Amino acid sequence: MNLHEYQAKDLFREYGISVSKGIPVNSSKEIRKAINSLDGSSWVVKAQVHAGGRGKAGGVELVNSVEEAELFAKKWLGKNLVTYQTDEKGQPVNTILIEECTDISDELYLGAVIDRDSQRLVFMVSLEGGINIEEVASVSPEKIFKASVNPLKGPSSNEADQLSEKLELSDSQKIQFQALYLSLAKMFVEKDLSLLEINPLV
Repeated sequence: MNLHEYQAKDLFREYGISVSKGIPVNSSKEIRKAINSLDGSSWVVKAQVHAGGRGKAGGVELVNSVEEAELFAKKWLGKNLVTYQTDEKGQPVNTILIEECTDISDELYLGAVIDRDSQRLVFMVSLEGGINIEEVASVSPEKIFKASVNPLKGPSSNEADQLSEKLELSDSQKIQFQALYLSLAKMFVEKDLSLLEINPLV
């Protein structure tokens, strides 16, 4: 089963993983109430589809007013969003996620998948996260670093340390990353996931 972003973030919260505060809406009439429940004077609105590339396709925008958010919702709700990961018909947008803005200094990438050859859980990180991560994976795969989990021992701080070194994290960030890594690994196994991505990781 594929999860939308807002559903995945609810799952993250179950495991104590910090995510931006956001509210999913299914009609433009819900926008004002949702924004009034959020902090800040700017918000990110995101069309919810099971595909990457939403930003480049216009499915993610920064808005500065309720009216701008309502226009975005009217533009996409009930319509199909076409990205490089969909077919030419695209995927229907039935939900918009409205989130508080997050200060971003660096856009990192973190992903996890079951490696078919080794049948192990493999975590991947890169210093070059953001909307071009697929291009990085295709053109510069050496910029994506991996660490596999020993199925007999389970996830440990050793893999977290390896990955945090590649991400050039500070000492305090390494501590945060270790907690994040162990929580994600636990969630991946307990929920029987096949793919997990945080992009960007900030």
